[in-house]
Amino acid sequence: MDPNPSATSTANRRIGIAVDLSDESAYALRWAVDNYLRPGDSVILLHVRPTSVLYGADWGSTSISDQEGSSEEVQLKREEDFDAFTATKAQELAQPLVDANIPFKIHVVKDHDMKERLCLEIERLGPNAVIMGSRGFGASRKNAKGRLGSVSDYCVHHCVCPVVVVRYPDDAVTGMAAPATVSQSDSTPPAGAMSDIKKDD
Repeated sequence: MDPNPSATSTANRRIGIAVDLSDESAYALRWAVDNYLRPGDSVILLHVRPTSVLYGADWGSTSISDQEGSSEEVQLKREEDFDAFTATKAQELAQPLVDANIPFKIHVVKDHDMKERLCLEIERLGPNAVIMGSRGFGASRKNAKGRLGSVSDYCVHHCVCPVVVVRYPDDAVTGMAAPATVSQSDSTPPAGAMSDIKKDD
């Protein structure tokens, strides 16, 4: 039994923010800065980068293997360029954290299955909670009230820690963090969630 039960309640939190470099992610991050994060918190920006398809709000959908001149060297150059683009976009996305003087780390992994890998990384990194944005297009219309997207819906049901889903409002204006509808899972934080995250080698 914890000899000091109040110790964990006042300890600094480590909060994960899942980002896919979209407007929804940017909105969720600004919402977190304005409404959720508190002094002493640190943030992990977690991005799962697709391995075979380039996609997103700014670059559309393009298969790496289907492009002209798909030699090994050309594909490697495109991968390197996309890695650099991802790093730049992630840094831009993190600007509200910089402005608010909130310490953060950008954690990028590559996988073909974004949903499963996201949950696995969250379990491995052990944040106290995870925040993600959703426009709500991917969910079944049976659950129209919650309107979670497919990735956020999967994470709510499979992540080992609480998941806060910030719905991107239909009338959102880039650069503004207006009130958002929030859905939160009823998961409990994983054991050891308060401990420091080991840095990747």
